[in-house]
Amino acid sequence: MPVVSLDNTITLAISVRDRHASADWYERHLGFKLLYHFDEAGWSELQTRTEGVTLGLGEQAEPTPGNTVPVFGVADIAAARTALEEVDVKFDGDTETIEGMVSTATFYDPDGNALMLAQDLSR
Repeated sequence: MPVVSLDNTITLAISVRDRHASADWYERHLGFKLLYHFDEAGWSELQTRTEGVTLGLGEQAEPTPGNTVPVFGVADIAAARTALEEVDVKFDGDTETIEGMVSTATFYDPDGNALMLAQDLSR
C-alpha cells in the first residue's frame, strides 16, 4: 500500500470574520508572527511558536468555530492525491490552485473529518 510523503509542515486552518483583526490578536496574545495577508483569496497565515506549524485564517461572513482543518504540506500534490485515491480515500471536488501561491485538495478520514493536502507554489 503506498504511503503519501508529507512535508515536515502542518497548517491549522480556521475560519474568522476579520483576518486582519484576528492576525493582530494572535500576534499580540500568543506571539505568532504574520507571514502574509492574501486579500484576493481571503486568507492569512501566521507562524506559530512551533517550527513547521502555521495558522491559516480563512475569512468567512459566518465563521464556524471548532471547524479546524489540518493542512499537510506535500511536494507533489498530484502524486499524493493519486496515492490516496488509489486506496479509495474520498476527496471533496477537484484540486484547487492559486497560481504562484498554492494548490490544495480536501479529503476525508473514515469518520468524515476534513483534512487537506497543500503544495506550496511560491518557492
